[in-house]
Amino acid sequence: MPGILYQWPLWVVLSLFIVTLVGFSELALALVQRRRSRMGTQEDHAGEFVAVMVHSMFVFYGLIAALIAVNVYETYSDVYRTVSREAAAISALYRDSAGYPEPTRSKVQSSIRDYIQQIIHEAWPQQQRGQIPTGGVALVTRIEEHLFAFEPATEGQKIIHTETLRSFNEMAVARRLRVDANREHLPGMMWAVLIFGAFLCLFGGCLFHVRNQGFQAFLLGLLGVLIAVVLFMTFVWDRPYLGEAGIDAGTYELVYEQLMRPEIP
Repeated sequence: MPGILYQWPLWVVLSLFIVTLVGFSELALALVQRRRSRMGTQEDHAGEFVAVMVHSMFVFYGLIAALIAVNVYETYSDVYRTVSREAAAISALYRDSAGYPEPTRSKVQSSIRDYIQQIIHEAWPQQQRGQIPTGGVALVTRIEEHLFAFEPATEGQKIIHTETLRSFNEMAVARRLRVDANREHLPGMMWAVLIFGAFLCLFGGCLFHVRNQGFQAFLLGLLGVLIAVVLFMTFVWDRPYLGEAGIDAGTYELVYEQLMRPEIP
C-alpha cells in the first residue's frame, strides 16, 4: 500500500476505500444489468450455478481477508509490546545505575537520558516517516563503554553491576527488535490479492438476478462498505509506526517525565 496514504487523515483514507468499492459495485451492477440477457444468467439453471460460484468466492475471500487481518493485528500488537519492553528496560537500567559510585553513576545516567531523548525527538519522527533510525547506536555504545569500564570493588557492587548489565542487554535486544519492526508490512502481492479479491467478489454479486434492482444495488453497497472497512483496518495496522493510529513515543515520554526529568527548584 502506498506510504503516502499514511500521511492523510484516517477518515479520508476510509472514505476513499468506501467510495472506490461502493462506486465499483454500483457501476459493475449497471453494466451487468445491461448485458444480462446476453450472459444467459436466467436460463438453464444458470442462476443456481452463479449462486454456488459466487458463494464460494465469498467464502474463500472472507477466509483470506480474515487471516491476513488477524496476522497484521498480531504483528502490530507484538511491536507495541516490544516498545513497552524497551521502555521498561530503560527504566530498570536507570534505576539500577543509581547504585554505582560516582563518577560512574552520573556518566551512565546522563548517557541513558541522552538516549531516551534521542528516541523521543529524533528516532520516533524518523520512524513515523517510514525511515529506519540509526542515531541511537552511538548512544547505546556510550552506555556500554561506561558500564564495561567499571570495576566492582565489593560484593554489593558486583550484584548491582550484574543486574545493570542484564537490564542493558534487555534494552539492547528490545531496541534491535523495535528498529527491525520498521520493515514490518504486508508484501505487495498480499495487497494485490486483497484488492483484486474485493473487486472480484463485488462483481460476482452483480451476477445474481434480482427483480428489485434498487434493493440489489443497496445490498451491494453494504457489501462494498464492509469490505472497505476490513481493508481499512488491515491498512491501519500494516505499518505499526505510520499514520494517526501508529504507535507513538508516549511510553518513553512517561519514563522520562517520571524518572529522569530534573526537578526544577
